[in-house]
Amino acid sequence: MSIQNTDGGRVFRNPVLDALSRTHIAVPLTLFWGIGLLASWYGVAHYHLDISATFALFITGGVFFTLIEYIAHRNLYHMGVAGSPRKAKLQYLLHGFHHDHPRDKRRLALPPLVSLVLATIFMSLFCLIMGTHGLAFGGGFLSGYASYLAVHYAVHVYTPPRNFIGMLWKHHNLHHYVGDTGGFGVSSPLWDVLFGTMPVDPRKKKVVKL
Repeated sequence: MSIQNTDGGRVFRNPVLDALSRTHIAVPLTLFWGIGLLASWYGVAHYHLDISATFALFITGGVFFTLIEYIAHRNLYHMGVAGSPRKAKLQYLLHGFHHDHPRDKRRLALPPLVSLVLATIFMSLFCLIMGTHGLAFGGGFLSGYASYLAVHYAVHVYTPPRNFIGMLWKHHNLHHYVGDTGGFGVSSPLWDVLFGTMPVDPRKKKVVKL
């Protein structure tokens, strides 16, 4: 069931920039799942890469994305802003607006143009380091990004399911509505567990355990 969503209003005064800050979730999901799967298929079909190795690299790339997601969320989106107005403005544009308007479903993903630039940089880096095997690893990485977007969108737009997957809703909602000093993993709480940043459930007064 979908929950009530609100429009956060304008981020930029320039109407073109403001329009570019919005996107329908179907756009990045189609782009990055599509590119991720296509890159992996191309490695097998064109470069005759081993299928089992391609699958292993694809999964590894997806897991690696969850680490990058955690690092970016913790150190870039929640960077310290004391004494730096320019830094504070940057953080607000990157992520602070989302915390102020968590139900603005048109801004639950980076604009596709920005995401495509970052995807190109990462894919180029993986292929530079790993050669043609970077296609499978990068394909998994981009598919991991799309999966993260799907989870993030679902958590903010739909009511939590009554099964174990609901822990992702609880984990991210604690980050938003209790305290943003923990709970930096969205698609998975794995890195919060490993790095000791699991959020505290105020009803239990202790760290949430999986």
